[in-house]
Amino acid sequence: MGITLDLRSAQPDAIHVGRSPLAELMSILHILAEPDHHPEARGWTRRLHSVLDTALANEMSTLSPLWARLRCRLLFPLKPPLDQSFDTELSLLEKLPQEEFVALCAAGILGFHEAVPAPGTLLGDRGAARDFVAQCERRAFRRGALAHELVTAPDELRTRLVDFLHGCHGAFFESLWEAVYERTQPSVVRLRAELRQREPTEVLAQLSPTAVVSKDMARVRFDKLMIAEIRIGPRPLFLIPSVHGWPHLTVKDEAGYPVIVQFAALGDRASEQISLRQLHERLTALASPSRMELCRHLLGEPITTSELARRLGMAESQVSRSLRQLRDAGLIESVRDGKYVYHRLATGTLLRLGQDVLATIMR
Repeated sequence: MGITLDLRSAQPDAIHVGRSPLAELMSILHILAEPDHHPEARGWTRRLHSVLDTALANEMSTLSPLWARLRCRLLFPLKPPLDQSFDTELSLLEKLPQEEFVALCAAGILGFHEAVPAPGTLLGDRGAARDFVAQCERRAFRRGALAHELVTAPDELRTRLVDFLHGCHGAFFESLWEAVYERTQPSVVRLRAELRQREPTEVLAQLSPTAVVSKDMARVRFDKLMIAEIRIGPRPLFLIPSVHGWPHLTVKDEAGYPVIVQFAALGDRASEQISLRQLHERLTALASPSRMELCRHLLGEPITTSELARRLGMAESQVSRSLRQLRDAGLIESVRDGKYVYHRLATGTLLRLGQDVLATIMR
C-alpha cells in the first residue's frame, strides 16, 4: 500500500517549498482533537487547553471533524504562493466560491476516502443531502451534525469556521507562529537548495523513512494507508514543513488544487523515526519466547555470550544467532572489552517501541 508521486511530467518550477500558518494551525488542532494519538505532546496540549475560554473550546470540539482524521483540504494552501500571512490565507478561504467551499468541506466532514456528491447536488437535492448527512452520522454523531449544517446553511458554517480560526489565532496561535516560522526555516532553505541540485524524487524521499524511489528516479512512494498514484504537472506540488506534524506525512490530492505534502520538520528528532522494516524486525525479534527470555538476562549488567549460554543451557552458537538478530534489530548493544564481548539490552529502544508502533501506524 502507499501513495506514489509521479514526477515524469513535472517541470523544474512545479515544486514549491514554503510554510502555511493555516496548515500549521490545523496540525495543532488535530493533536488537540486526538490527544491519545500524540502522547509526546500531552504536556503542551494540557497547557494549551488551559488558556482556551469555554466558547472557543466548545467550537473546537464541534468543528473537530474537519481536522480530527482526514484533514480538510480547505485549511491547506489553495493556490501559490506559499509563505503567505495567516490573514491572507484566511481571506482566500472567505472568498472561495460557495460550491468549492462545500465540496472541500464535505470531504473533510466525511473524513474518509469515499466519493462525496457534487456540491450542486448536496445543495439542491434534498434526498442526496439527507443521504450524505446519514453517511456522516454513521461515522460519528458530530460529523452528522456538521454535515447537516453544511447542506442547510453553508455560508453560516463558513462564517463560523472563519470566526473560530480567528479566535484560535488570537488565543494562542499568533504567539506560536513566529517560533514555528523560525524552526521550519532550515527545512525550507535546505529543500529549496537541494531541488536545484538533485533529482526531485531523491529530495522527496528524505521527507519520510518509508519513502522508496523507483529505479528510473521518476517516482517516489510513501507508505500510507490509502493507495493512489498522483501525477505532478501541470498541477504544482507544495512541500510544507510542520513543527506539529510529527509523526504524520500528510498527502492531499484534490482535483483542481495543488498537491500537498506536509511533512514533519524534525530537526534533532529525525533519529526518532524508524522505517516500517525496522519496526517489523524489532517486533519479530521479540516474538520468539527464547529471545524474550534472553532479553531478561540482558537487562542489567553487561554479559558475555558464553555466560548467557551457561545460564540458559543452550549452545553458544544458538545464543550467538539470537544475539545477532536482536542486535540487527537495534535491541541490544555489544561492546568489546579485551578478549570478551559484552551484551546489554538497549532499554531506551524498548521504551520507545510502543510509540514507534503508534507513529508508524499513524504517518
